Amino acid sequence: MKVYHIFLTVILLSTPFLFLKCEESASLKKIVIAIPPAGNSWVINDVFMSSKVISGSGITGWNDISTIIRTYFRVEQSGTINISLRAKISSGTSKIEAAFGGKKNILTINNVTFDTILLGTFVVEKPGYQWIDLQGVSKSANMFAEVSDIIISGTATEGKVFFVKDDFHFGRRGPSVHLRYEIPPESSDIEWFYNEITIPEGNDVQGSYYMADGFADGYFGIQVNSPAERRILFSVWSPYKTDKPGEIPDEYKIIMLKKGTDVITKEFGNEGSGGQSYRKFFWKAGNTYRFLLNGHPSVNNSTDYTAYFYAPETGKWELIASFRRPKTNNYLKNLYSFLENFIPDTGPLTRKGYYSNQWIRNTKGNWIELTDVKFTADATARKESRLDYSGGIENGVFFLRNCGFFNDKTEMDMHFTRPATKKPPEIDFQGLD
Repeated sequence: MKVYHIFLTVILLSTPFLFLKCEESASLKKIVIAIPPAGNSWVINDVFMSSKVISGSGITGWNDISTIIRTYFRVEQSGTINISLRAKISSGTSKIEAAFGGKKNILTINNVTFDTILLGTFVVEKPGYQWIDLQGVSKSANMFAEVSDIIISGTATEGKVFFVKDDFHFGRRGPSVHLRYEIPPESSDIEWFYNEITIPEGNDVQGSYYMADGFADGYFGIQVNSPAERRILFSVWSPYKTDKPGEIPDEYKIIMLKKGTDVITKEFGNEGSGGQSYRKFFWKAGNTYRFLLNGHPSVNNSTDYTAYFYAPETGKWELIASFRRPKTNNYLKNLYSFLENFIPDTGPLTRKGYYSNQWIRNTKGNWIELTDVKFTADATARKESRLDYSGGIENGVFFLRNCGFFNDKTEMDMHFTRPATKKPPEIDFQGLD
């Protein structure tokens, strides 16, 4: 066993972030897995400290004794699990407390170059998401330790093990989830799209974007930007494909036609580019908000998109903005809703939204209820970096939920049908503007 330990340490030092297989004998193989904190760890008692303690190279700024660093991973079978750190300190000695499954061990670190140090052997009682907590006890130097990897092995890791291996920014944000509305075949020339969203109390987590009215060329919904700021956000992509709005030629630029009171309009980039509008509005969890989107062909081979928002606090429809998209000639299509987290530090916090009473209205003035959806998720979910996502029907309405490392995920591409209300929205279209 001594020879095996030395061999494993050398491999770990030279090959971080990889699955490692080491032969102990001709008949027995031991799988050792290195989990990078860069994509899988947070300061769980203050998530907004995470980016100050965890970087692309691992745990690097760990000096506060109150900091609890939690690392998540998911296993598909129960059994024993050996947990180690690939870590070092700058000088002296550090003591670290490690907790897993209700069991705690104290680890002493005195090596000044990276080495693999055993935290202990624990038991996974139930498959699913697991976590290991690290907290500093004492230190001689300015940091408790630098940690490049959390190393796991044992019978619990012999099945599939899931964690974020790459694209750490998006892995930390967590999976985005969607409701893709199935449009009846007889629906043509859709001019209006109506939707409602209710955020349950406690789910208005910072970084959440509850998008109600998504369409082929943009999106419209509500966000939690900070403890003091929330927004109504409506954006339209330019037909010119770039992440840098300054590169868009004039003939491809989104034109702002009009905007509502206190609405800010500007260009946006980084996820495609185009025209963006938002209004700061402190919407409340537990209230139901209404969204109305208009889209129709306009002059010179363009399409006009206009968004309206109804809050129970104001009791009326209010204009957010109207944009003209050039080199486009269509009505509304590819209708969907989504839920995403845009702040990586809040990736371990669950958020959920209810999406209800979806309707479309065509150019003939006919309302058509949308009761069927397909549940989908983004690349972070599809490549199994994160499996904490779900959606479907609850209490007669659609819902979306993501982040927080829960275990009851929904299979992607499932179809759901909600009960029809048969009560189209009552809207005074002439009075909207």
